[in-house]
Amino acid sequence: MTEPVGLGWKQGRDPAVLIACGLGSGFLPGAPGTWGSALAVLLWWWLLSDASLLIQLAVIAAVFIAGTGLVTRVQRTHSVTDDGALVIDEIAGQWIVLLGSAAEPVLMLAAFALFRLFDILKPWPIRAAERGIGGALGVMVDDVIAGLMGLAVLQITLYTISGL
Repeated sequence: MTEPVGLGWKQGRDPAVLIACGLGSGFLPGAPGTWGSALAVLLWWWLLSDASLLIQLAVIAAVFIAGTGLVTRVQRTHSVTDDGALVIDEIAGQWIVLLGSAAEPVLMLAAFALFRLFDILKPWPIRAAERGIGGALGVMVDDVIAGLMGLAVLQITLYTISGL
């Protein structure tokens, strides 16, 4: 039995792969999660930064639900599990950290850094979720938790700074 090749530009001809891989950002060399997160920040700034909190939450929920379905399809169709090129989970998680933030470069950079930190280090409960939940839901949930942790740190920091 041969090992799966993994996802790349060739598989990106499949629209489900292209979307689940962040419009191809997950195919970029080096750190696909970082590229996917960078794309998420740019998309948030362009499409969501002026939207209400309710709209942002609805879009994140829609991306989570659609992302879970897309990852399921990609996993089955292309015989992959949590391929590094799959970055729709990073997009959802990164948008969580950005919830309610102003579209200011310092805040966007802080949100980006916090999400990447939690996504890479995977402290409890992120690692527990990653190991304990399988399939597409597992791919998505650990990044949602990383996003929630990043959001908490960012908002607590902003609250603390404003109180000084």
